[in-house]
Amino acid sequence: MNIDKTNGSSFIQAYQKLQVAPAAKTKSLQKEDELQISNQAKAMFEKNANVDIERQEKIQLLKAQVSSGEYQVDAGKVADKVHQFWFDK
Repeated sequence: MNIDKTNGSSFIQAYQKLQVAPAAKTKSLQKEDELQISNQAKAMFEKNANVDIERQEKIQLLKAQVSSGEYQVDAGKVADKVHQFWFDK
């Protein structure tokens, strides 16, 4: 019995070439994603960025007051807000 190893490897190589070729073609056909942001959306983002800065300053002030013990909670205001939230809808 005579076995020729070169014939078997040529079939495998041909099969591997067929697997690689379609993948390369599909990548070239795919479009890249694009993102376009309108001028109005950009203006809204810039406006919110300024609000975030003011909010962060307020949060830092409150943190400083809490850590130093200067922050006092008005129990009456808290009770009024809780009552408004649950009962005055």
